[in-house]
Amino acid sequence: MHVAMVPARLRVAVIGAGMAGLSCADRLACAGHCVALFDKGRGAGGRMSTRRMQTALGDVEFDHGAQYFTVRDPAFMAQVARWSARGVAAPWPVAGTGAWVGVPRMSAVVRDMAEQHDVTFGWHVSGLVRRDGAWFVSGECAGGGREQRGPFDAVVVSLPPEQAAAIVALHDLSLASTALAARSQPCWTAMFAFTEKLATARDCVRETGVINWAARNSAKPGRRGPETWVVQAKPDWSAAHIEMAAGDVAARMLGELGKALGVELPEPTVAAAHRWRYAMSSGSDLGALWSETSRIGICGDWLLGPRVENAWVSGKALASMMLETVEAAVA
Repeated sequence: MHVAMVPARLRVAVIGAGMAGLSCADRLACAGHCVALFDKGRGAGGRMSTRRMQTALGDVEFDHGAQYFTVRDPAFMAQVARWSARGVAAPWPVAGTGAWVGVPRMSAVVRDMAEQHDVTFGWHVSGLVRRDGAWFVSGECAGGGREQRGPFDAVVVSLPPEQAAAIVALHDLSLASTALAARSQPCWTAMFAFTEKLATARDCVRETGVINWAARNSAKPGRRGPETWVVQAKPDWSAAHIEMAAGDVAARMLGELGKALGVELPEPTVAAAHRWRYAMSSGSDLGALWSETSRIGICGDWLLGPRVENAWVSGKALASMMLETVEAAVA
């Protein structure tokens, strides 16, 4: 494949406005490059999303993806300190030493990052097109119309491995093969709201029965509103029941929550379930993937391990690879 000259100022399309994609965009933008992000969701978050519902109790919110994050990397620690100073993150000791959450919802930190960028939400990317030495992103907007955006000098794919492979397969077989070798585990997540606080002092449950994690969502820092709980099933149970009806999953998880807490639960005002087909992967030591030939990069927690911090680190790592390409070309 012919390698075109690398411009000193890149125009980069980032597919996926979750933690990894936004982290990559932050680093590229700080270096003076032009970044446009595309996400199929209605707002920033990815697997750090917050579900909002209108109910008889008023608006209720559930952190139905990542429940908290921890900090080890010094650079990420500095980022979390900045979030804390801006009031969009706070410690949550209930989840363990060094656990943090977004405030007033888990998605707050990702939304804070997204506000600094050009992000098109409600835009489902279906593929990439190479034309006249540049990349164009094909997609479908929320209204159903199809269009292409571009031109771009490079593309960053910040999606679960199965989805990333589908996007890049026609253009970079090596990247696609690496993504296909990774496997994500699913997770069924149930959400419940109650008119009164449950008769238990416990705010979380770990690995009990088919429950992998359950938490009193309303007990997290900065939360308001009625009593809410989020219950996440174990990966093997989720995989075995991946096509189960959401209502049936919610009913099963409600029973499991009652057993785990040892209390008789009242009828919830809200009972819903969300299926995450690509919740977690086992991770690798790759960090990020970048091809100077195709000018396609991939980042995500699955390239390191299933932690929010790893998504952030992966995005930064990919941006550094891309910047090295630019620096080498103009040297």
